Amino acid sequence: MTPASPRQSGQDRRSLLLLSNSATHAQPYLSHALEAIAAHLSGRERLLFFPYALADHDAYTAAVAEAMRTIGVRVEGVHRLADPVSGVGSAEAVFVGGGNTFRLLRSMRRAGLLAPLRERVRAGLGYLGSSAGTNLACPTIRTTNDMPIVDPEGFDALGLIPFQINPHYIDPDPRSRHQGETRAQRLAEFCEENEVPVLAMREGAWLQVDGEVATLRGANGALIFRRGHRPVEIGAGTDVSWLLAAVPRFNVHG
Repeated sequence: MTPASPRQSGQDRRSLLLLSNSATHAQPYLSHALEAIAAHLSGRERLLFFPYALADHDAYTAAVAEAMRTIGVRVEGVHRLADPVSGVGSAEAVFVGGGNTFRLLRSMRRAGLLAPLRERVRAGLGYLGSSAGTNLACPTIRTTNDMPIVDPEGFDALGLIPFQINPHYIDPDPRSRHQGETRAQRLAEFCEENEVPVLAMREGAWLQVDGEVATLRGANGALIFRRGHRPVEIGAGTDVSWLLAAVPRFNVHG
């Protein structure tokens, strides 16, 4: 049974758009979610982009700038700023792009950007994340799919939401002869060790958070994994605001 949603208090100013993916097969970059992105960025002309999840920051920023140009938004790469922390302080909205989550978190931590970004988003700064950028919005990056190519110097992330997300969720293929763990098995293992829900979003889906209201949007749906429960399938339009009331409890010894 789904817990009740919290009441809107008027004090929560979060505005998050958390995409499972940014690239879709045979479609232009971000095109599958561009309408939702335009609505999320409505009234904002400048977007501060965080390209740290990929190695080529300039090329990544250029690709995002081209996509955002179609909705009239100008993109600036935070890596090009003389003072990135001040840039966060004056940003109209931010986009944290996908790539390798471990590399992203290490770069953000070393640049001293986690705390100022967290503070501004909690105060109402619009946050757009995709894949690794969506992982970064969680309490930790423990449910990323990425290989730990670098040491992120800790798993703690922004904590903009109190539950975990697994982007790019892939359903088990009953015909597969692959002997490694499926995504579902790995998330079940996470729930065996941690009392925090996981929203596993398939590609094409995204989570929209407005204050204390969270709604699954996009295509292909998602699953919710919780300790002691079977995964629950949800579709676009599902109100998952109750997840915002979750209290993250992690096994810190694992």
